[in-house]
Amino acid sequence: MNFVRQYLEETQKVAAQLNAAALGKVVDELAAVRERRGRLFILGVGGSAANASHAVNDFRKICGFEAYAPTDNVAELTARTNDEGWATVLSEWLKGSRLDAGDGVLIFSVGGGDLEKNVSPNLVNAIQLAKRVGATILGIVGRDGGYTAREATACVVIPTVNPAHVTPHSEAFQAVVWHLFVSHPKLKVNQTKWEGTK
Repeated sequence: MNFVRQYLEETQKVAAQLNAAALGKVVDELAAVRERRGRLFILGVGGSAANASHAVNDFRKICGFEAYAPTDNVAELTARTNDEGWATVLSEWLKGSRLDAGDGVLIFSVGGGDLEKNVSPNLVNAIQLAKRVGATILGIVGRDGGYTAREATACVVIPTVNPAHVTPHSEAFQAVVWHLFVSHPKLKVNQTKWEGTK
């Protein structure tokens, strides 16, 4: 029971320490992407890829975005990884999608990417492409935010309250944060099923 209490207390601390101004800035940037009819590309690897897939559904269905996650297309993802390499798989997918200045790229990551440490170079390369074309770069990341936090237009960094639990808290709070976004009155355009059922 001690671990259960500790983990729940950590979760409360993470929620309490989230930066409300950073959250609001991402909401505003997302609203601007949709207003100019830009597309939203949500990128993540590992557990963050699964979160990206879920988030695409919510941004499309609840907020009316044209949204995509490259990792949802397993055939293309594995073909590009096999033929071109893991480091460029996301940036090449974005090139094929004609990423441009009107679009937004939303990064889900535990560490945010780091080329020197060879951690998530695929995210770093995607961010570099997004910068070159002038796309809006957004992030929900853990640790210190890494490359994503340094280069993003707006970014939410999930606070580290216990270094031993960076990954579970970061990935869990990606979901908390994107659900905050899709519930925000500046973004939500469609009622969710259970909230509308009497």
